[in-house]
Amino acid sequence: MRISKHTFTNRAALRFMWLLAIIALLLTGVGYRVAASRLAPAIHNPIILPVPLSSFPVEVDGWVSKDVPVPKYIQQAANNDDFLYRLFIHSPTGRWVNLYVAYSGRPRTMSGHRPQVCYVANGWVHESSVESQFLSSRGRAIPCSIHRFYKPGLGDEEIVVLNFYILSGQITRSESGFAGLKWRTPNISGDPAHYIAQVQISSVLENMVRAAAKDVTELILDFFPDKNGKIRSAQYPQHKQHFGMNEN
Repeated sequence: MRISKHTFTNRAALRFMWLLAIIALLLTGVGYRVAASRLAPAIHNPIILPVPLSSFPVEVDGWVSKDVPVPKYIQQAANNDDFLYRLFIHSPTGRWVNLYVAYSGRPRTMSGHRPQVCYVANGWVHESSVESQFLSSRGRAIPCSIHRFYKPGLGDEEIVVLNFYILSGQITRSESGFAGLKWRTPNISGDPAHYIAQVQISSVLENMVRAAAKDVTELILDFFPDKNGKIRSAQYPQHKQHFGMNEN
């Protein structure tokens, strides 16, 4: 059988196209591995706050606090870049609250961390959630959600959780505020001002969590970059030397 010149040309062109396709696939694979290796630090390495949350004052407006240990497995599951978990007792009244503050400069890791999930996973039954707000010590209206849980058994233990989030200096009451793509992309530059922080104040009565929220929230906000990237706690006298600042 005689093969025409035209048939030979078509086969050569087809082989050339297959060769180009294979080369493109190989280059795509190499490009993916290079990109993945560059993104890995942004995805896995912690992004450190300029002033760590461990520096949060022990005493605030009559509230005296002590750190509460958090098991390693919970820390690993939360995967936050910094956190604060303390028991606060109000000396004049004996009221108590637990304060939990979590910071992530890798916002995508905060997805799914909400009271309705975390408390239920630890044996609590979700009873109700309502949108609310409270006035801070500086007279600012802070949006929040109030969640109620109970644990079945003797005494039917109950707990009230006041929860809100800080998104790069802006406050939102629910996780819907960081549902967009902006909060799912890696923080490649390691900018601590691109973050999500969660604040939870819990106790047995709503008036307790509201009283504590009023007294401590503005101080909590001082530890996070505001919308302009400034951190008020960096100006505290105890931190100025660390940041190379003077008193002027």
